[in-house]
Amino acid sequence: MATISDVARLAGVSTSTVSHVINGTRPVRDETRVRVEEAVRSTGYRRDSLARALRRSRTDSIGLILTDVAEPAFAAMARGVEREAMDAGLTVLLANSGEDAELEARALEVLAERRVDGLLIAPVARSHREAITAVIDQGTPVVLIDRLGEVKADQVGVENTAPMRELVLHMVSHGHRRIALAVGDTNVSTIAERRRGYLEALDEAGLDVDETLIVTGSGRADDTRERMTGVLRRHRPSAVVAASTETAVGVLTAAKGLSLTVPEDFAFATFDGFPHTDLFRPGITAVAQPAHEVGATAMQLLISRIDGSLTSRPRTVRLEPEITYRESCGCPA
Repeated sequence: MATISDVARLAGVSTSTVSHVINGTRPVRDETRVRVEEAVRSTGYRRDSLARALRRSRTDSIGLILTDVAEPAFAAMARGVEREAMDAGLTVLLANSGEDAELEARALEVLAERRVDGLLIAPVARSHREAITAVIDQGTPVVLIDRLGEVKADQVGVENTAPMRELVLHMVSHGHRRIALAVGDTNVSTIAERRRGYLEALDEAGLDVDETLIVTGSGRADDTRERMTGVLRRHRPSAVVAASTETAVGVLTAAKGLSLTVPEDFAFATFDGFPHTDLFRPGITAVAQPAHEVGATAMQLLISRIDGSLTSRPRTVRLEPEITYRESCGCPA
Protein backbone atom coordinates (compact mmCIF):
# COMPACT_ATOMS: atom_id res chain seq x y z
CA MET A 1 0.00 0.00 0.00
CA ALA A 2 1.40 3.39 -1.02
CA THR A 3 2.42 5.82 1.72
CA ILE A 4 2.64 9.59 1.85
CA SER A 5 6.41 9.20 1.58
CA ASP A 6 5.98 7.36 -1.72
CA VAL A 7 3.91 10.26 -3.05
CA ALA A 8 6.43 12.83 -1.84
CA ARG A 9 9.35 10.93 -3.43
CA LEU A 10 7.59 10.62 -6.80
CA ALA A 11 6.52 14.28 -6.81
CA GLY A 12 9.91 15.49 -5.62
CA VAL A 13 8.51 17.37 -2.61
CA SER A 14 8.40 17.00 1.15
CA THR A 15 5.76 14.95 2.94
CA SER A 16 4.45 18.16 4.56
CA THR A 17 3.81 19.62 1.10
CA VAL A 18 1.88 16.50 0.13
CA SER A 19 -0.14 16.85 3.33
CA HIS A 20 -0.95 20.49 2.56
CA VAL A 21 -2.14 19.60 -0.94
CA ILE A 22 -4.29 16.70 0.22
CA ASN A 23 -5.81 18.47 3.22
CA GLY A 24 -5.95 21.99 1.82
CA THR A 25 -4.23 23.34 4.94
CA ARG A 26 -1.88 25.77 3.16
CA PRO A 27 -1.63 27.32 -0.32
CA VAL A 28 0.74 25.46 -2.66
CA ARG A 29 2.05 26.62 -6.06
CA ASP A 30 -0.09 25.33 -8.92
CA GLU A 31 2.74 23.39 -10.62
CA THR A 32 3.65 21.73 -7.31
CA ARG A 33 0.02 20.89 -6.57
CA VAL A 34 -0.36 19.31 -10.03
CA ARG A 35 2.77 17.16 -9.49
CA VAL A 36 1.46 15.99 -6.12
CA GLU A 37 -1.98 15.17 -7.50
CA GLU A 38 -0.44 13.19 -10.37
CA ALA A 39 1.73 11.31 -7.87
CA VAL A 40 -1.31 10.51 -5.75
CA ARG A 41 -3.07 9.05 -8.78
CA SER A 42 0.00 7.11 -9.94
CA THR A 43 0.66 5.51 -6.56
CA GLY A 44 -2.99 4.94 -5.68
CA TYR A 45 -2.35 6.60 -2.31
CA ARG A 46 -5.33 6.94 0.04
CA ARG A 47 -4.99 8.93 3.23
CA ASP A 48 -5.74 7.16 6.49
CA SER A 49 -8.71 9.18 7.66
CA LEU A 50 -8.92 7.40 11.01
CA ALA A 51 -5.28 8.03 11.88
CA ARG A 52 -5.58 11.64 10.77
CA ALA A 53 -8.70 12.09 12.88
CA LEU A 54 -6.99 10.63 15.96
CA ARG A 55 -4.04 13.00 15.55
CA ARG A 56 -6.41 15.97 15.32
CA SER A 57 -8.84 14.74 18.03
CA ARG A 58 -11.53 14.98 15.35
CA THR A 59 -13.53 12.40 13.42
CA ASP A 60 -14.64 14.74 10.61
CA SER A 61 -18.17 13.42 11.08
CA ILE A 62 -21.41 14.84 12.41
CA GLY A 63 -24.62 13.15 13.54
CA LEU A 64 -28.05 14.02 12.16
CA ILE A 65 -31.13 12.69 13.99
CA LEU A 66 -34.49 13.23 12.28
CA THR A 67 -37.90 11.88 13.24
CA ASP A 68 -38.87 10.77 9.73
CA VAL A 69 -36.40 11.21 6.91
CA ALA A 70 -39.06 10.09 4.41
CA GLU A 71 -41.18 13.17 5.17
CA PRO A 72 -40.55 15.74 2.40
CA ALA A 73 -39.52 18.63 4.65
CA PHE A 74 -37.06 16.52 6.62
CA ALA A 75 -35.68 15.00 3.42
CA ALA A 76 -34.98 18.49 2.08
CA MET A 77 -33.36 19.50 5.38
CA ALA A 78 -31.12 16.44 5.20
CA ARG A 79 -30.02 17.44 1.69
CA GLY A 80 -29.20 20.94 2.93
CA VAL A 81 -27.16 19.50 5.80
CA GLU A 82 -25.32 17.09 3.51
CA ARG A 83 -24.40 19.78 0.98
CA GLU A 84 -22.78 22.01 3.59
CA ALA A 85 -21.12 19.07 5.32
CA MET A 86 -19.65 17.80 2.05
CA ASP A 87 -18.25 21.25 1.25
CA ALA A 88 -16.59 21.25 4.68
CA GLY A 89 -15.17 17.75 4.25
CA LEU A 90 -17.47 16.22 6.86
CA THR A 91 -19.34 12.93 6.77
CA VAL A 92 -22.99 12.83 7.90
CA LEU A 93 -24.16 9.90 10.01
CA LEU A 94 -27.96 9.78 9.78
CA ALA A 95 -30.34 8.30 12.37
CA ASN A 96 -34.12 8.07 12.10
CA SER A 97 -35.84 8.31 15.51
CA GLY A 98 -39.33 7.45 14.22
CA GLU A 99 -40.91 9.87 16.72
CA ASP A 100 -39.77 7.51 19.51
CA ALA A 101 -38.00 9.00 22.53
CA GLU A 102 -36.17 5.75 23.32
CA LEU A 103 -34.86 5.41 19.76
CA GLU A 104 -33.75 9.04 19.88
CA ALA A 105 -31.87 8.49 23.16
CA ARG A 106 -30.21 5.39 21.71
CA ALA A 107 -29.16 7.29 18.57
CA LEU A 108 -27.65 10.03 20.75
CA GLU A 109 -25.72 7.41 22.70
CA VAL A 110 -24.40 5.63 19.61
CA LEU A 111 -23.36 8.83 17.85
CA ALA A 112 -21.65 10.10 21.01
CA GLU A 113 -19.75 6.80 21.25
CA ARG A 114 -18.56 7.35 17.68
CA ARG A 115 -17.23 10.73 18.82
CA VAL A 116 -18.96 12.79 16.15
CA ASP A 117 -17.70 16.35 16.07
CA GLY A 118 -21.22 17.74 16.41
CA LEU A 119 -24.91 16.87 16.37
CA LEU A 120 -27.99 18.12 14.58
CA ILE A 121 -31.28 16.89 16.02
CA ALA A 122 -35.00 17.40 15.43
CA PRO A 123 -36.33 16.35 18.87
CA VAL A 124 -39.24 13.91 19.04
CA ALA A 125 -42.54 14.90 20.65
CA ARG A 126 -41.63 13.62 24.11
CA SER A 127 -37.88 13.86 23.84
CA HIS A 128 -35.66 13.05 26.84
CA ARG A 129 -34.19 16.54 26.90
CA GLU A 130 -31.73 15.50 29.62
CA ALA A 131 -30.10 13.17 27.07
CA ILE A 132 -29.52 16.08 24.69
CA THR A 133 -28.27 18.26 27.55
CA ALA A 134 -25.85 15.51 28.62
CA VAL A 135 -24.28 15.52 25.14
CA ILE A 136 -23.93 19.31 25.29
CA ASP A 137 -22.39 19.12 28.77
CA GLN A 138 -19.80 16.67 27.43
CA GLY A 139 -18.64 19.42 25.06
CA THR A 140 -20.20 18.24 21.81
CA PRO A 141 -21.73 21.13 19.81
CA VAL A 142 -25.46 20.61 19.21
CA VAL A 143 -27.91 22.42 16.96
CA LEU A 144 -31.67 21.82 17.16
CA ILE A 145 -33.22 21.72 13.71
CA ASP A 146 -36.88 22.43 12.81
CA ARG A 147 -38.24 21.72 16.29
CA LEU A 148 -37.11 24.39 18.70
CA GLY A 149 -37.31 24.04 22.46
CA GLU A 150 -36.00 24.76 25.94
CA VAL A 151 -32.44 23.55 25.34
CA LYS A 152 -29.37 25.77 25.65
CA ALA A 153 -28.15 25.19 22.11
CA ASP A 154 -28.23 26.84 18.71
CA GLN A 155 -31.58 26.33 16.98
CA VAL A 156 -32.77 26.75 13.39
CA GLY A 157 -36.38 26.50 12.24
CA VAL A 158 -39.12 28.46 10.52
CA GLU A 159 -41.85 30.84 11.59
CA ASN A 160 -44.94 28.73 12.29
CA THR A 161 -47.52 30.81 14.16
CA ALA A 162 -47.86 33.82 11.86
CA PRO A 163 -48.14 31.82 8.59
CA MET A 164 -50.84 29.56 10.07
CA ARG A 165 -52.72 32.60 11.35
CA GLU A 166 -52.55 34.12 7.86
CA LEU A 167 -53.75 30.87 6.27
CA VAL A 168 -56.80 30.66 8.54
CA LEU A 169 -57.64 34.35 8.14
CA HIS A 170 -57.50 33.80 4.39
CA MET A 171 -60.20 31.15 4.80
CA VAL A 172 -62.24 33.62 6.86
CA SER A 173 -61.90 36.18 4.07
CA HIS A 174 -63.52 33.61 1.75
CA GLY A 175 -66.54 33.55 4.05
CA HIS A 176 -65.72 30.41 6.05
CA ARG A 177 -66.77 30.34 9.70
CA ARG A 178 -66.51 26.61 10.49
CA ILE A 179 -62.83 25.95 9.93
CA ALA A 180 -61.42 22.63 11.10
CA LEU A 181 -57.78 22.09 12.01
CA ALA A 182 -56.02 18.75 11.48
CA VAL A 183 -53.16 19.46 13.84
CA GLY A 184 -51.78 16.16 15.16
CA ASP A 185 -49.51 15.90 18.20
CA THR A 186 -49.21 19.27 19.93
CA ASN A 187 -46.30 17.97 22.02
CA VAL A 188 -44.26 18.65 18.88
CA SER A 189 -43.13 22.28 19.17
CA THR A 190 -43.79 23.17 15.52
CA ILE A 191 -47.28 21.68 15.70
CA ALA A 192 -48.05 23.54 18.93
CA GLU A 193 -46.98 26.81 17.28
CA ARG A 194 -49.21 26.15 14.27
CA ARG A 195 -52.17 25.42 16.54
CA ARG A 196 -51.48 28.74 18.27
CA GLY A 197 -51.67 30.49 14.90
CA TYR A 198 -55.05 28.86 14.23
CA LEU A 199 -56.41 30.00 17.60
CA GLU A 200 -55.05 33.53 17.13
CA ALA A 201 -56.78 33.75 13.75
CA LEU A 202 -60.14 32.70 15.19
CA ASP A 203 -59.76 35.23 17.98
CA GLU A 204 -58.85 37.98 15.52
CA ALA A 205 -61.86 37.09 13.36
CA GLY A 206 -64.19 37.02 16.39
CA LEU A 207 -64.98 33.33 15.95
CA ASP A 208 -65.55 30.92 18.84
CA VAL A 209 -63.23 27.93 19.20
CA ASP A 210 -65.08 24.68 18.52
CA GLU A 211 -62.96 21.86 19.95
CA THR A 212 -64.88 19.30 17.90
CA LEU A 213 -63.24 20.82 14.82
CA ILE A 214 -59.68 20.37 16.13
CA VAL A 215 -58.25 16.97 15.22
CA THR A 216 -55.29 15.94 17.37
CA GLY A 217 -53.73 12.47 17.83
CA SER A 218 -50.41 11.15 16.58
CA GLY A 219 -50.44 13.26 13.42
CA ARG A 220 -49.83 10.20 11.25
CA ALA A 221 -51.84 9.96 8.05
CA ASP A 222 -53.87 6.87 9.01
CA ASP A 223 -54.75 8.23 12.45
CA THR A 224 -55.72 11.61 10.99
CA ARG A 225 -57.84 9.95 8.31
CA GLU A 226 -59.82 8.02 10.92
CA ARG A 227 -60.38 11.05 13.14
CA MET A 228 -61.14 13.43 10.27
CA THR A 229 -63.67 11.02 8.78
CA GLY A 230 -65.77 11.46 11.92
CA VAL A 231 -65.43 15.24 11.82
CA LEU A 232 -66.42 15.46 8.16
CA ARG A 233 -69.41 13.17 8.74
CA ARG A 234 -70.76 14.73 11.92
CA HIS A 235 -69.65 18.35 11.95
CA ARG A 236 -69.21 19.26 8.26
CA PRO A 237 -66.71 22.14 8.41
CA SER A 238 -66.73 24.38 5.38
CA ALA A 239 -62.95 24.56 5.41
CA VAL A 240 -60.08 22.42 6.71
CA VAL A 241 -56.50 23.45 7.42
CA ALA A 242 -53.79 20.80 7.96
CA ALA A 243 -50.69 21.41 10.07
CA SER A 244 -48.32 19.06 8.20
CA THR A 245 -47.91 16.89 5.14
CA GLU A 246 -48.94 13.78 7.10
CA THR A 247 -52.15 15.34 8.40
CA ALA A 248 -52.88 16.72 4.93
CA VAL A 249 -52.70 13.19 3.51
CA GLY A 250 -55.07 12.05 6.27
CA VAL A 251 -57.59 14.80 5.48
CA LEU A 252 -57.58 14.17 1.74
CA THR A 253 -57.82 10.39 2.21
CA ALA A 254 -60.80 10.87 4.54
CA ALA A 255 -62.48 13.11 1.96
CA LYS A 256 -61.93 10.52 -0.76
CA GLY A 257 -63.46 7.81 1.43
CA LEU A 258 -66.57 9.95 1.88
CA SER A 259 -66.72 10.92 -1.81
CA LEU A 260 -66.14 14.57 -0.89
CA THR A 261 -64.21 16.85 -3.21
CA VAL A 262 -62.07 19.95 -2.71
CA PRO A 263 -62.98 22.79 -2.93
CA GLU A 264 -66.60 21.93 -3.81
CA ASP A 265 -67.43 20.27 -0.47
CA PHE A 266 -64.87 22.04 1.68
CA ALA A 267 -61.98 24.41 1.15
CA PHE A 268 -58.54 23.09 2.01
CA ALA A 269 -55.03 24.35 2.77
CA THR A 270 -51.98 22.90 4.48
CA PHE A 271 -48.72 23.80 6.18
CA ASP A 272 -45.85 22.12 4.33
CA GLY A 273 -47.38 20.23 1.44
CA PHE A 274 -46.17 17.89 -1.25
CA PRO A 275 -43.38 17.82 -3.81
CA HIS A 276 -44.49 19.14 -7.21
CA THR A 277 -47.64 20.68 -5.72
CA ASP A 278 -48.44 22.42 -9.01
CA LEU A 279 -49.23 19.01 -10.55
CA PHE A 280 -52.21 18.51 -8.21
CA ARG A 281 -55.72 19.27 -9.46
CA PRO A 282 -57.05 21.31 -7.86
CA GLY A 283 -53.82 23.06 -6.92
CA ILE A 284 -53.30 22.90 -3.17
CA THR A 285 -52.85 26.07 -1.15
CA ALA A 286 -49.79 25.49 1.01
CA VAL A 287 -47.22 27.06 3.28
CA ALA A 288 -43.84 26.02 1.86
CA GLN A 289 -41.03 26.20 4.35
CA PRO A 290 -37.46 26.69 3.07
CA ALA A 291 -36.48 23.26 4.37
CA HIS A 292 -33.25 22.94 2.37
CA GLU A 293 -32.12 26.33 3.67
CA VAL A 294 -33.02 25.30 7.24
CA GLY A 295 -30.71 22.30 6.94
CA ALA A 296 -27.91 24.30 5.33
CA THR A 297 -28.15 27.10 7.93
CA ALA A 298 -28.13 24.61 10.80
CA MET A 299 -25.06 22.90 9.37
CA GLN A 300 -23.27 26.23 8.92
CA LEU A 301 -23.95 27.08 12.56
CA LEU A 302 -22.68 23.70 13.69
CA ILE A 303 -19.48 24.05 11.65
CA SER A 304 -18.88 27.46 13.23
CA ARG A 305 -19.21 25.90 16.68
CA ILE A 306 -16.95 22.97 15.79
CA ASP A 307 -14.13 25.11 14.40
CA GLY A 308 -14.46 27.69 17.17
CA SER A 309 -15.25 30.65 14.93
CA LEU A 310 -18.54 31.15 16.79
CA THR A 311 -18.23 31.38 20.57
CA SER A 312 -21.17 33.61 21.47
CA ARG A 313 -24.26 32.50 23.37
CA PRO A 314 -26.61 30.06 21.57
CA ARG A 315 -28.47 31.58 18.64
CA THR A 316 -32.01 30.96 17.41
CA VAL A 317 -32.63 31.46 13.70
CA ARG A 318 -36.13 31.42 12.21
CA LEU A 319 -36.56 31.51 8.45
CA GLU A 320 -39.68 32.76 6.69
CA PRO A 321 -41.88 30.26 4.82
CA GLU A 322 -43.90 31.25 1.77
CA ILE A 323 -47.64 30.84 1.25
CA THR A 324 -48.88 30.03 -2.24
CA TYR A 325 -52.65 30.32 -2.75
CA ARG A 326 -54.19 27.92 -5.22
CA GLU A 327 -57.62 26.55 -6.13
CA SER A 328 -58.08 24.26 -3.09
CA CYS A 329 -58.95 27.20 -0.85
CA GLY A 330 -61.30 28.73 -3.38
CA CYS A 331 -58.83 31.01 -5.12
CA PRO A 332 -58.91 31.13 -8.93
CA ALA A 333 -56.36 29.11 -10.85
